[in-house]
Amino acid sequence: MPNYHPMLGRLRTRLARAALPALLAALPALGACAEAATVIPAPAFDEAPGAGALQSVVVAGGCFWGVQGVFQHLRGVTQAVSGYAGGTRETADYETVSSGRTGHAESVRITFDPQVITLGRILQVYFSVAHDPTQLNRQGPDSGTQYRSAIFVADAKQREIAERYIAQLDRAGVFPRPIVTRVDPLTGFYPAEAHHQDYATLHPSQPYIAYNDLPKIENLQRLYPQEYRAAPVLVGAAH
Repeated sequence: MPNYHPMLGRLRTRLARAALPALLAALPALGACAEAATVIPAPAFDEAPGAGALQSVVVAGGCFWGVQGVFQHLRGVTQAVSGYAGGTRETADYETVSSGRTGHAESVRITFDPQVITLGRILQVYFSVAHDPTQLNRQGPDSGTQYRSAIFVADAKQREIAERYIAQLDRAGVFPRPIVTRVDPLTGFYPAEAHHQDYATLHPSQPYIAYNDLPKIENLQRLYPQEYRAAPVLVGAAH
């Protein structure tokens, strides 16, 4: 992977409004790159699919635009909401979180039907397609603790599934470096501002999305064709 250029991390939103051809022409010099997918084994420890109420898990893996976009295309997910987790309600806004001093991470709350998909399968997509779990406090062109890799678990069962899967993947050596994903208790999730919801779907031609996030959705379709759905489940469609 080319070296990270910090200018891109600071200017993500402005670059998203730039002209795509100009940005793509500049990428080799800036040293940015889209994240590659990694083929990984399914979790050895997981809950079996079964009847029951909808469940949810909160994950963080870089910019929430792309993570949300991936899970909106995953069969069995009923909603994926961009937001903030790890800090307090008072600091849960984009500008404040972007300082990197709030404890928040840009996160996505994934609500899913356990009759259709398991938490373990969701985590398999998370580790293999949605982000690179070996990058510490950064992801692609974005840098800072607000872009860390983290799973915010709601209970002991979610923690066990997540921690045992991380240990399994590290033992298997499927990544070139150790996984740095944190497993933290969920103390609160705060949805992001409306203009951050469904961003990858609404702005597919914007440079940041086209270069960093659309390839993730393509990788989901390529690696998990049975779980991929072409029409995303959108936050805006619920209103």
